[in-house]
Amino acid sequence: MQTGNPELVAAIRDAIDRAGPVTFEWFMEQALYHPELGYYSSDRAQIGRRGDYFTNVSVGPLFGRMMATQFCEMWETLGRPPNFAVVEQGSHHGDFAKDVLETVRAEFPEFYAALRYSIVEPFPKLETRQGETLRDFQEKVSWRKSLEELEPFSGVHFSNELLDAMPVRLISREGTREWQERLVTNSHDGFAFVTGAILDEGLRRRLPDIPEPTEARYETEVCLGVLDWIEKLAAKLERGFVLGVDYGFPRQEFYDAGRNTGTLQGYAAHRPVASPLDEVGQADLTAHVEWASIVEHAEKCGLSLVGFTDQHHFLTGMLGRIEPRENERRALQTLMHPEFLGTRFQYLALGKGVQGQQLAGFRYARDGRGTLGF
Repeated sequence: MQTGNPELVAAIRDAIDRAGPVTFEWFMEQALYHPELGYYSSDRAQIGRRGDYFTNVSVGPLFGRMMATQFCEMWETLGRPPNFAVVEQGSHHGDFAKDVLETVRAEFPEFYAALRYSIVEPFPKLETRQGETLRDFQEKVSWRKSLEELEPFSGVHFSNELLDAMPVRLISREGTREWQERLVTNSHDGFAFVTGAILDEGLRRRLPDIPEPTEARYETEVCLGVLDWIEKLAAKLERGFVLGVDYGFPRQEFYDAGRNTGTLQGYAAHRPVASPLDEVGQADLTAHVEWASIVEHAEKCGLSLVGFTDQHHFLTGMLGRIEPRENERRALQTLMHPEFLGTRFQYLALGKGVQGQQLAGFRYARDGRGTLGF
């Protein structure tokens, strides 16, 4: 019997009883973002050593200091405008925003005068926690429930481990047959996967360019929500950058890494759960990012590729603009060392109206298009 939040499990089972098997995308949406019971929306998610997973912000303020320095360079690149927006999505409890604002206030006063900080946060419990964390910056910070509510802006949209938590669809095929969607249904002892109908024409047109599998049976995940997200974001950005930090792969590496099983995984207390259908509402569900499809769609929406690299090379570039303090040396090693976080995360920068501009973080990056496999 699958474990998890009993109320959420019951709600999902009731929905399946009424309407039949559901897409995994819908199941993942409920598990993570159900308005009251989801893993994130209920403020169940905890990061750091005592939480379920470890991220850059867990290391301490240095990550925020370094990104604040990169944001300042972006402001300079745009000509030091009097109004510069930092829009963050996936802010959790607001610790990253606090680290950035403290750094800018102390080290870049002219930039601080121009800066306004917006957080896109649909969940009241998280907005309350963020407000408590950022109470010293009330004049600088505002909240929006969604990208649709966000006013057009010039500046940077930033996210750290946002894309890996976007719900995905599971698809599979056998031999030369058509792609079919994997669905979630009820069983006598919990939830179970079943194979649904052949994908309709509309959904097939939206699939990324998946390399031809050689296995007799092949299963993978696709995130179509990220394409909708980049469309909305591109429409809001008047001039500036989109900077995303997450873990993933270029297209061929993505499908090689998840060969036949995909990259989908659930985590609780830093350990993988047996199935993504377990610990519903009480475990993080995550899938690696397939970066090439995002860039392809972004370019169709009027954005351009500014840079793509791993965290080690990005932060190496930033060291030309920031000097870590003595008490930050250990944090720097954790962020940069290949055996810790240095190669786990990648940085993707997209731009509008900034062609030809190089950012410090991509000073030592290889050609982004070549790295992505274009």
